[in-house]
Amino acid sequence: MNLTERIATFVQLGDFLKNPENGAEMQESTQRAYASNHWFTPEYATKALLAIADEYLNEEKLSAWIKGYNVTIENPKNVGVVMAGNIPAVGFHDLMCVLLSGHRLMAKLSTPDFVLINYLIKKIIEINPAFDSFIQISERLNQADAYIATGSSNSARYFEYYFSKKPHIIRRNRSSVAVLTGEETDEDLNALGNDALDYFGLGCRNVSTLFVPQEYDFIPFLRVLEPRAFQFTSHHKYNNNYDYNKSIYLINGVPHYDNGFLLLTENEGLVSPISTLYYQRYFDQDDLAAKLSKHSENIQCVASLNGFYPGSVALGQTQHPGLSEYADGVDTMAFLLSL
Repeated sequence: MNLTERIATFVQLGDFLKNPENGAEMQESTQRAYASNHWFTPEYATKALLAIADEYLNEEKLSAWIKGYNVTIENPKNVGVVMAGNIPAVGFHDLMCVLLSGHRLMAKLSTPDFVLINYLIKKIIEINPAFDSFIQISERLNQADAYIATGSSNSARYFEYYFSKKPHIIRRNRSSVAVLTGEETDEDLNALGNDALDYFGLGCRNVSTLFVPQEYDFIPFLRVLEPRAFQFTSHHKYNNNYDYNKSIYLINGVPHYDNGFLLLTENEGLVSPISTLYYQRYFDQDDLAAKLSKHSENIQCVASLNGFYPGSVALGQTQHPGLSEYADGVDTMAFLLSL
């Protein structure tokens, strides 16, 4: 199976995911994902699959991306991938990179995301049966020649220990932030709401902390988000977190903003609890740069108005990473091709 055939398989997968005629099958898979993990609502599972189709499986984007590499694997290796499961189909990019590189995939699927990733694997094999011999779902990855593992900062220490003798990429907890100026329109703030709230804020690309000017007014942001209230108050897992965090802030007298489903509080941390956004105030650009530098090792991406902050993405785009926007900034494809 050559590279052209492999690319064609993924392009066909994208076409399948975007085709409205396949809606019934897609709905059945997203309903099963929701039954297995109530954080993965059918709406969010569908949104994740369509984002994959648009950003990763678009023929033009895929072809342009792959041209940046010399994909000539003569001796395929077994690559063990320990997948994350915090948001729907989050491990797909690693899966795709391994298979497009020409290596064999040994995948340890995350229990919370087993249904969707397994569905996509079966669909890949259905489109191109030759991939069947290149994909193995396994609980143990002892026979792998190299590893890609994603987990918490705690589990990363175990990964480092167990995988240290072989080539590896180990990813830890990261989060994302937004830099605001006070000049954002309601449309911009609504886009920021997507960055913060999509997938209930569980992803590493979800904005969890806002960096704002000293006199920033949060009321317009909270007001813009109010129409979304039912989506979150009707989700018992999210709402339980909201009730818990709100009660903690009230009991402890922690100053905070509250619009009925989202809490904002000033905190020097980076990873906020579910239903909560942290914020930090900055005096000027130098102060902002210093604050972001302090957290640089733990920031996945930065969002700002029209991407004005150097290296940032536009508001509303954190959950739409391109093919070359690698997790933790480590080029997965280059790593695979170096094996």
